[in-house]
Amino acid sequence: MKPIDIALATAVAVTWGLAFVASRLVLDELPPPLMTALRFVIAALPCLFVRRPDVSWPLLIAISSTLFLGQFLAQAFGIAHGVPVGLASVIVQSQALFTVAFAVVVFREVPTPRQVIGLGVAAFGLLLICFTVGYDFSVGAFAVLMISPISFAIGNLLLRHARHVPMFDLFAWLCLLPAVPLLALALIADGPQPTWHSLTHMSPTGIACIIGLGAISTSVAYWLWGRLLRDYTAAQVVPFALLVPFVGAAASAVVFHEQFGPLRLAGMIVVVCGIAVMLLSPRPLAIAEGA
Repeated sequence: MKPIDIALATAVAVTWGLAFVASRLVLDELPPPLMTALRFVIAALPCLFVRRPDVSWPLLIAISSTLFLGQFLAQAFGIAHGVPVGLASVIVQSQALFTVAFAVVVFREVPTPRQVIGLGVAAFGLLLICFTVGYDFSVGAFAVLMISPISFAIGNLLLRHARHVPMFDLFAWLCLLPAVPLLALALIADGPQPTWHSLTHMSPTGIACIIGLGAISTSVAYWLWGRLLRDYTAAQVVPFALLVPFVGAAASAVVFHEQFGPLRLAGMIVVVCGIAVMLLSPRPLAIAEGA
């Protein structure tokens, strides 16, 4: 990779790691549906200037519902209901485990031995984390958060069917689709008056964070990531995502003084190691070429 592209990949990973901290700060002021809706409204503003990509509506809706709506709404609910930010960043990145597992079932891909080992290691790490659930956050919050990496993984696989379109245009429209139902959900769940009160009483920090989440972490970062995946192999680009949980956990420790018990810290490290083994493995073989 060119030095400039290495710097961009690193910047994207750092941005995504810091986004977990920004989400926590915004969630202190806004409920999860409204925060997620605003994130996508901001990220969808380029739709005013770019046309819809040549992707069918059903596929566009399916990708948007999983890669964005399901992933980020579940993430917001989990963090809002007590899951520590650093831990959430590791759990969301376990999407690599589910992506490989689902690819075996859906696309009949044969994982390499190293990927099988990585799957087992990451799964063991998640099991260790499960043993720490119920002390500082509820089982329900953890269960909701686990929807995030599963939706993320499904969206990754669906995204394969929309490779040959402009990435910036695609991600802008993917952000537009969940914005309307999320705004409706916010109005139904909280009511028009509390929703308006939350919007008009945001602090400068909250406003800055939501703009950063929508414009930088979602719109710009996803566009750059898609461009890098277009210009380089996944094996060259995807390993940079390993920086996300480290940045998220470190930033949370600094900003929120988050501490990790021995068992949880061991589980987080084991998950990241398992993901590293999977991402650094050779590409799996497909049994059927057209799968």
